[in-house]
Amino acid sequence: METKPSEISSVKMFDGYNKRFKHFSPTLGCSMTFSIYFPSSPSPSHKFPVIYWLSGLTCSDENFIIKSGAQRAASNEGVALIAPDTSPRGLNVEGEADSWDFGVGAGFYLNATQEKWKNWRMYDYVVKELPELLSDNFPQLETSKASIFGHSMGGHGALTIYLKNLDKYKSVSAFAPIANPTNCAWGQKAFTNYLGDNKSDWEDYDATHLITKFNNVSTSILIDQGEDDKFLPDQLLPRKFEEACKNANVPLQLRFQPGYDHSYYFIATFIDDHIKHHAQALKL
Repeated sequence: METKPSEISSVKMFDGYNKRFKHFSPTLGCSMTFSIYFPSSPSPSHKFPVIYWLSGLTCSDENFIIKSGAQRAASNEGVALIAPDTSPRGLNVEGEADSWDFGVGAGFYLNATQEKWKNWRMYDYVVKELPELLSDNFPQLETSKASIFGHSMGGHGALTIYLKNLDKYKSVSAFAPIANPTNCAWGQKAFTNYLGDNKSDWEDYDATHLITKFNNVSTSILIDQGEDDKFLPDQLLPRKFEEACKNANVPLQLRFQPGYDHSYYFIATFIDDHIKHHAQALKL
């Protein structure tokens, strides 16, 4: 199995390149794709800091690259964008594609403990395997300087991964994150299936719970949330996270954006602010 990434597409954009790669992931036990936006390089020896983007339910590595418009700001700021996929694919586990909010396209950035879903180890893939793969194969990336952000399920992933690895990431931000998954239907469905019925295990992947333990946050957390997002009242629960940050004395900028929904139109509108937020932290 070829663990070294092979390039499957390359498209020029804002003087840099969107490149897509495929490799075999030992962590997940299947072939995976990921996308990178490389800005144009000022010199052959130049290294770019990286920002990881974690996508939401039903997405692949391509949604962000195609729809967000993040490349313009990334090019201006001189940062590379890394977009992994959202789950293992092609394993043909029974029931993996039965619903849009669980299984394929819905890895929730955790390490499943239930035998049936043992390949669903997106936490280890994002935190361990992918950074190592990038470091070994792309000398133009400075993987020791990294930040992380995401949308919805990916916003949940970005927040939880950041809080548990404050030494690995300089900053975090999110669009409409599932901020308190132990208290919403999406999270409860995923956590029951992936992690079992012990709810204390669930808290290890809930940003609202984690902030009480991991709160030595040096850079303010940035969250944008559309006020017209249909998932806001029942699934996303940003106010719960805000309250937990307040109690833990963690700096949080939570912005409610009037009229915006849950879509990439919303993300594209505010993406430049997020890229700048991370570029500032990465340059410190």
